[in-house]
Amino acid sequence: MPITKCGTIQPIYEIGRIAQKYGITFHTDAVQAIGNIRIDVNELGIDLLSMSAHKFYGPKGTGVLYARRGIAFEPLIDGGGQESGKRAGTENVAGIIGTGVAIEKAYANFEEKNTKIQSLRDYYISRIEKEIPMARLNGDRHKRLPGNANFSFGRQTGAEMVKALNRDSICVSSGSACSSGFVRPSHVLLAMNLEKKRIETALRVTIGKYNTKEEIDTLVDCIKKYTND
Repeated sequence: MPITKCGTIQPIYEIGRIAQKYGITFHTDAVQAIGNIRIDVNELGIDLLSMSAHKFYGPKGTGVLYARRGIAFEPLIDGGGQESGKRAGTENVAGIIGTGVAIEKAYANFEEKNTKIQSLRDYYISRIEKEIPMARLNGDRHKRLPGNANFSFGRQTGAEMVKALNRDSICVSSGSACSSGFVRPSHVLLAMNLEKKRIETALRVTIGKYNTKEEIDTLVDCIKKYTND
C-alpha cells in the first residue's frame, strides 16, 4: 500500500489497524513519503516499509527495506548469506552510508524545509487556478505531500506538456508509464474514476528544497504559454 497516491496522503493508520486485527502482514511503499512526512512504523502498524534514497537527496540506486523483527519473507536474490540471508551480494557500503546521512539531514531541518516547500506548492496551485481556469487539481487539496501538485489542463496531453516544458529546461512528469512503445494512463488517476480527457492531460509537478519562487513563476508562465497555444 503506497503512503501517497497522486500526492494525496492515504489513511495508513486506519489500514494498519485493520491489518493487525486480521493478522495481515502490512507493507507500505514510502518512497514518496520519506523526508516529506513523519512516519512511526509502530504507531501506523507497518510491518514492512520500502524507501528510495534519491527521493530524499541520497545516492541514486540505493534503496531500503524495513522489516519488523520476526517478519519472514523470501529473498528475491539467492546466493551468499549477506544481510542475514535476505539479499545476496556484496553490500554497497558507500550507498548505505550516504543513505543514512541523507535521511538524518532530511529530518534534521524537517519543519523548516517542508514549510518552505509547502508555501511554494500553495503559491503554484494558487497561480494555476487563478490564471488557467480550465485547470483541475487532482487529489486531495489539503491532505497531500508538501511539494506535490497534480493538475489536468484539458488541452495538450501530459506527455506533450512534458516535452514542451523540457525545451525550457523544466523537468516535470505526466504521471504515465511508457511500456513496449505505448503510453498507458496513470493507474492512480484511473482508480480515481476521472474522465479520460482529465487523465490524459494530467501533469505532475514536484517541488524540492532547492526550488525558488522565481522558478515557480517561470514554470507557471511556461504552462500558460503552452495551454494557450
